[in-house]
Amino acid sequence: MARTRIGIIFGGGSEEHTVSVRSAREVAANLDTERYEPFYLGITRNGAWRLCDGPDPGWDDGNGRPAALSPDGGVHGLLVLDEGRYETIRLDLVLPVLHGRLGEDGAIQGLLELSGIPYVGCGLQSSALCMDKSLTYLVVRGAGIATPSFWVVTGNEDVDPGRLPYPVFVKPARSGSSFGVSKVSGAPELARAVRTARQYDTKVLIEEAVVGSEVGCAVLGNGRDLITGEVDRIALSHGFFRIHQESAPEGGSENATAIVPADIPAEARSLVQETATSIYRALGCRGLARVDMFLREDGTVILNEVNTFPGLTSYSRFPRMMAAAGLPLGAVIDRLVSRTLAGTPDGR
Repeated sequence: MARTRIGIIFGGGSEEHTVSVRSAREVAANLDTERYEPFYLGITRNGAWRLCDGPDPGWDDGNGRPAALSPDGGVHGLLVLDEGRYETIRLDLVLPVLHGRLGEDGAIQGLLELSGIPYVGCGLQSSALCMDKSLTYLVVRGAGIATPSFWVVTGNEDVDPGRLPYPVFVKPARSGSSFGVSKVSGAPELARAVRTARQYDTKVLIEEAVVGSEVGCAVLGNGRDLITGEVDRIALSHGFFRIHQESAPEGGSENATAIVPADIPAEARSLVQETATSIYRALGCRGLARVDMFLREDGTVILNEVNTFPGLTSYSRFPRMMAAAGLPLGAVIDRLVSRTLAGTPDGR
């Protein structure tokens, strides 16, 4: 029986390049190569695409062949440059293991839509929507789910520091992994925090600091066919949670520990899972996502953010939550591939 040919795209030009490479290594380690024939397509930091043997160290040193995903549906796969001529490689499915800008914001999803190749994960619209935290909040509020109070700062717009209820968080509206995020305790710190956020995005979000436990829920599936992982809770020793900011994240965070399953009451756990699936559906997500929320002392749940292609590294929260629910990463990949190829009523 022929193996399913999967294009695994990783790397990219965003600040989350390194995280993407690490996620792809974990995918490679857990991929059932008796069922799947992988084609690894790495994108260097400067945007060059390379067909390589895998995401191992040195993949981007020039040894791979130049390649591109063809937007021509007739090709249905890759164009690979080999000795001055282009070879075509047909793909059955693409797994875009990309995080952040140009990976989770609808850019790669748009190219895949043009290509006609089925792909794992959220579509163009939901990817773009979830990448912009302010738009995410507006849609989720419309569905009757609580979000933090927030203010949007665009371009060179000035902010009146006197009108904000400190403390607040200042963050890029369209970025991930806590890059460019600052906690601001008072007016004198605000301008610097906005400048920091603008290094990553011209659109800046200022939001109230919610008092509560940081919890997360992994969601997998399409439409009504959803499963959730175990809820986790981020235990902080000091400061605020800054994922992927460590020089050696495999060794753990200097101020945070993810507790899986979360040490919260069963009623709160069920509410977090129900809220996560409601948010997932309201935003039109499919495939997979990690929904981060706050659990307040009064038992209410407030959205923090949605990651439409969460990290899959050995230390990432999504695979740990799914594994705690009985689905190791290999089984998660199998489910993602089978559901994507089987399709849903909306064509995916």
